[in-house]
Amino acid sequence: MFLAVCAVGKRWIGEKMNLQAVLNYGKNELLKADITEAPVDAWELLEYVCDIDKNYYYLHLSDEVPEEHFTRYQDLIRKRAAHTPVQYLTGYAYFMGLKLMVNECVLIPRFDTEILVEQVLKLIKGNERILDMCTGSGCILLSLMHERSGISGTGADISGEALRVAEKNAENLGIHCELIQSDLFSQISGKYDIIVSNPPYIATKVIEVLDKEVKDHEPLLALDGMEDGLHFYRRIVKEAGDCLKDGGYLCFEIGFDQGDAVSGLMQEAGYRDVKIIRDLSGLDRVVIGGKQSHV
Repeated sequence: MFLAVCAVGKRWIGEKMNLQAVLNYGKNELLKADITEAPVDAWELLEYVCDIDKNYYYLHLSDEVPEEHFTRYQDLIRKRAAHTPVQYLTGYAYFMGLKLMVNECVLIPRFDTEILVEQVLKLIKGNERILDMCTGSGCILLSLMHERSGISGTGADISGEALRVAEKNAENLGIHCELIQSDLFSQISGKYDIIVSNPPYIATKVIEVLDKEVKDHEPLLALDGMEDGLHFYRRIVKEAGDCLKDGGYLCFEIGFDQGDAVSGLMQEAGYRDVKIIRDLSGLDRVVIGGKQSHV
């Protein structure tokens, strides 16, 4: 038996730490730190450290937690209280049902991006060649290739560290794809049926007012869309034509207030049937357009 710790360096004398007590400790510490999802985060970290699920937890509430597990849990709770995202603490995130490795070199995959994947899946007929520009963790490309085994894919990113994460995710999922370090299209050759991208799209001045989890931990390189947030859309729309087959599609994730601007850029560049897709909250989330022969 070991003595329960209520805060770093302080102990509750004579009380065993069982699973229920450890979880309550985590919740209370995160609530004191004003972490919005304190109960959820405390549970996810307990699940990670003790390698249990909720069924096991409820059947073993009184089971004593090994001291080394509690010490590790304390450390993770302390880091979460300082606004380090849970996904960076555990080293993984779930996206489209896939478990993906993440670290502070890549953005944490978000549900909003699943809407982009779902829309692109509707465009795939069988053996398309797909380019994921600004691939990061590879979540978009790998999800598409997992769902449509007949396609081939390339992921491009300016960050070598991000590409190492994408490579590890591809290896873990048993998916073969090409990964290229490139400043947008500078190192890309050949033609693709679909180009998909979730580029940096947050205006520089907005980054400082984002949640601490984002502005202090997620990579600035993957967030900063320059002055108005549209810098990379302009570049991709301008440069994508040389790598996109006639009749192919250019597909973007966008910020909630960027639908008109990004669709306008694509229409001006000659893309046809440009459409904006909204998320479940009714906010603009995806823009898709097809390439005509003169684009």
